[in-house]
Amino acid sequence: MWPLDPSQKEVLTFAIRCRILTLTLQVLFNAIIPDHHADAFSPPRLAPSGSVDQLVEGLLGGLSRWDAEHFLFIAEHGYLYEHNFAFLPGFPLALRTGTELLKPLQGLLSRRSCLLLSVALLNFLFSVLAAVALHDLGRLVLRCPRQAFYAAMLFCLSPANVFLAAGYSEALFAFLTFSAMGQLERGRSWASGLLFALATGVRSNGLVSVGFLVHSQCRGFFSSLVVLNPLKQLVKLLTSVCLSVLTVSLPFALFQYYAYSQFCFPGSAPSIPEPLVQLAVDRGYRIRGDEAPPWCSWPLPLIYSYIQDVYWNVGFLRYYELRQVPNFLLAAPVAVLVVWATWAYVTTHPWLCLTLGLLRSKDSKALEKTHPGFLGPKVFVYLVHAAALLLSGSLCMHVQVLTRLLGSSTPIVYWFPAYLLQSQEPLLRSVDTVPEKFAENSPPGQKTPRNCILKLLYNWKACSPVTRCILGYFLTYWLLGLLLHCNFLPWT
Repeated sequence: MWPLDPSQKEVLTFAIRCRILTLTLQVLFNAIIPDHHADAFSPPRLAPSGSVDQLVEGLLGGLSRWDAEHFLFIAEHGYLYEHNFAFLPGFPLALRTGTELLKPLQGLLSRRSCLLLSVALLNFLFSVLAAVALHDLGRLVLRCPRQAFYAAMLFCLSPANVFLAAGYSEALFAFLTFSAMGQLERGRSWASGLLFALATGVRSNGLVSVGFLVHSQCRGFFSSLVVLNPLKQLVKLLTSVCLSVLTVSLPFALFQYYAYSQFCFPGSAPSIPEPLVQLAVDRGYRIRGDEAPPWCSWPLPLIYSYIQDVYWNVGFLRYYELRQVPNFLLAAPVAVLVVWATWAYVTTHPWLCLTLGLLRSKDSKALEKTHPGFLGPKVFVYLVHAAALLLSGSLCMHVQVLTRLLGSSTPIVYWFPAYLLQSQEPLLRSVDTVPEKFAENSPPGQKTPRNCILKLLYNWKACSPVTRCILGYFLTYWLLGLLLHCNFLPWT
């Protein structure tokens, strides 16, 4: 990707500007709006805070709300409580590494302040890199530079924006996942597998990404059946599939074993500061060294499943209650996007979908010529991935997390809106042939921006209803997430 071409520079510049604006707005909202007293995880501060620490907390404290507090706690103290194991170690390790790099400041700042600085700097970096990686992936898959560019610009205004900035693992996961997909598109299976494995160490839904490796190997198998020994190729396929599954799932499996060794093997209790022990007593948290928990005796002792069940009440259809209707409404826009994208693709390529995208290469090339962009044959596996995440999230998770789950995991959330913008927005269709159209509708005395998103916003009244819906959704969630989340108000 280096050196950067003009479109990559534009994506990079816009991503940086959006990150700076995000951090600035969260400081403003956190300062002028009082925090809601939420029943969230709030461990005691063990070290006294000085005036500089209070300044850092005032500027960046909005990044430590809700689940971010778990990641900060794990990065500072390790996995002390049983429910901490719901959060995989990839992001806390990154925070701890960032804090070590800030070691020269630890004489001036507490460890908590250094962790907040690490959150701000690392997620700034990861989200910008994720935008560049998505742009690169879009050019490889869509074979339509404009759609790839529009999608990357939309990622900079992601509805999951606040989670890409706050102390959550979404930004790191998006960067690793989009990079892994790009490596696979370039035929670098081992590099892709390694990146997918790292992503699985960051978020558990990375396990689903093994489907990309398996699908790629199946395509290779079917394309070689005509010229090579079928039995030999079948053995090679099965071996590759097994290696892919083992590679991608290894970080998650090792983490489960680590939890088992901490809670299920007899041993002495760890040394824990008294305030943290008292918090465990007050809130009913299980600590290492207590009596072995019930999941230790399961045939497959997975602490992750137990925590999701007992602590978060996550399970099949458990969220389908009347009082959860507002949360379903919050998740509705991203769900509609994925369902609409799936319908548009399936109705365009029914045979491709029935054959699971395993067409011969000459058929694929013909389809690419007749259907460039989002409707191209390479998009099929990404659409299946998005649909699988939507289905599992809708049926088995707290449904409001769908926005950040899909926004950090699948490019479909950005590719399909980019396709709609290009196909249904006259202003974008005419940009190559009639560039002065933008200048005519721009506010007096202002230069027309090169950024396509800003062009549409300058010409809001001339935009199509679909464009207004897409940009309205992205911008509303982008802003509301910052406004609500940094003040402990409920959000997605």
